[in-house]
Amino acid sequence: MSHHIVEVKNLYYRYTDGTTALNGVSFRITHGESVAIVGANGAGKSTMLMHLNGYLTPQTGEVRIGDMPLTRQTISHIRRTVGMVFQDPDDQLFMPTVEEDVAFGPLNLGLPLEDVNTRVDQALKQVEALHLKKRLSHRLSGGEKRRVAIASVLAMEPDILVLDEPGTGLDPHGRRLLIELLASFRHTKILATHDLDMAMDLCERTIVLHNGQIAADGPTQKILRDDELLQKSHLERPLRLQGYPICNRGNT
Repeated sequence: MSHHIVEVKNLYYRYTDGTTALNGVSFRITHGESVAIVGANGAGKSTMLMHLNGYLTPQTGEVRIGDMPLTRQTISHIRRTVGMVFQDPDDQLFMPTVEEDVAFGPLNLGLPLEDVNTRVDQALKQVEALHLKKRLSHRLSGGEKRRVAIASVLAMEPDILVLDEPGTGLDPHGRRLLIELLASFRHTKILATHDLDMAMDLCERTIVLHNGQIAADGPTQKILRDDELLQKSHLERPLRLQGYPICNRGNT
């Protein structure tokens, strides 16, 4: 299943104001892996993700999805293979109803209406949101919007899921439901997150970005226990690894 492979080679990207966002990034993700990309604000996480399905194209270096290099000519095909869920669902939901939002992508593929309707129902069922089908998108809760945004990507039947800060704005219950949902998917998954506990729950591998470069790439459990690495990368241990202070020490 080579089309599930994501390979980035010596990728550089500089914004028009001269800021270098990516500075020689290289990694390879194989079929079925779940990989977290973590780093402080400004480390290059979102810029990295936007290269994986063509929202940005390489200035220097190469991005390959399977056997296909990412170029302006291959963007259309690659976006069918790599589905991206944005940090803010409102950037992804722009049609009046949930049904129309989820149907938008398949309709633009030119699929017959019957096939589109089937994809819409299947995608909403996957995220346990079929009951929202006729709802107005702008009236959904944050957690509901997140599920519908994911459904809108699943309806395109991608092989690879890319998620930018998927837990942003969710309450603890919504966050837990999202983790359970993402854990149930068999897609290759790549998620950028500040939520290192979520990374531990979902990803066996973690890539640490710092100042646009890879500071570490390895098993999540090992990386998120490396205090020296985390400190240099302006990160902290996941909450579950921090321990808890003894309350009321010294009280009698």
